[in-house]
Amino acid sequence: MNVGVGGWLAFNGVILALLALDLGVFHRRARAPGFREALRWTVVWIALALLFGVYLYLRAGREIALEYLTGYVVEKSLSIDNIFVMVMVFAFFGVPDSDQHRVLFWGILGALVLRGAFIGAGTFALHRWHWILYGFGALLIVTGVRTAFDHGAGPDLKQSRIVRLARRMLPVADGAGEHHFFVRREGRIYATPLLLALCVIELSDVVFAVDSIPAVFAITEDPFLVYTSNIFAILGLRSLYFVLADFVRRFEYLKYGLSAILVFVGGKMLLGRVVHIPTPVSLAVISAAVAISIVASVRHAPRARR
Repeated sequence: MNVGVGGWLAFNGVILALLALDLGVFHRRARAPGFREALRWTVVWIALALLFGVYLYLRAGREIALEYLTGYVVEKSLSIDNIFVMVMVFAFFGVPDSDQHRVLFWGILGALVLRGAFIGAGTFALHRWHWILYGFGALLIVTGVRTAFDHGAGPDLKQSRIVRLARRMLPVADGAGEHHFFVRREGRIYATPLLLALCVIELSDVVFAVDSIPAVFAITEDPFLVYTSNIFAILGLRSLYFVLADFVRRFEYLKYGLSAILVFVGGKMLLGRVVHIPTPVSLAVISAAVAISIVASVRHAPRARR
């Protein structure tokens, strides 16, 4: 899809305007939104993503719109893993609910920049060495299989390299009650646990991007569609966190759905020249994997409690 420089600038201008409106008008105060408010904002961000899909349909046709929508569903599904890590990070650093919104805003803003760089590098690599697509496919299959058989409780933040590096490079003000990333004490500048939490969240998103961005390249190699689907999926991640933070640990079978998605798109990459899977079929398979795993988790929860 050829949008030109003007299209890229216009899209990013709209995104920056939405972010400024979000933080500068609707969420100026440091507080944790309630469940209903977060749910409303989640619906708003999803609606905006779908409206952009309608715009693509009217401008470029059905196939382009379906590729964008499928990429968006992939990214949105895989982002649930980010929420699980965010829950762990905030609990580990003792970040109060009122400060989580600020950390998530800057974390997501950083993720937008990093993912843009990743997508640009991936597009250049695919145009220069198209065979790298098979490497991406193999990586996704391996990651998917490991995800299905991973019984760990999550990353050990006490052994996190980014945390140890940050503590080595910056004097850290220990203790709760600080509501800024930096504080001044006795004439010295100290980092706070909020900054460490932000660093870990940014690093975890880089790790997740290694899987999620190649997964969207399996759907489409158009950099504009890969980028826009990523951006819209990340934009609603903050409000989705406040909706799912208390429930994400209960989705016992979700990892199997995400594993199936990774294996499916990895196989599509490897077999793309042999077997053509239409985009509507990909969208149906990916959506079904997420839906079945969530329904199975919800249905199993009462039996597990008994």
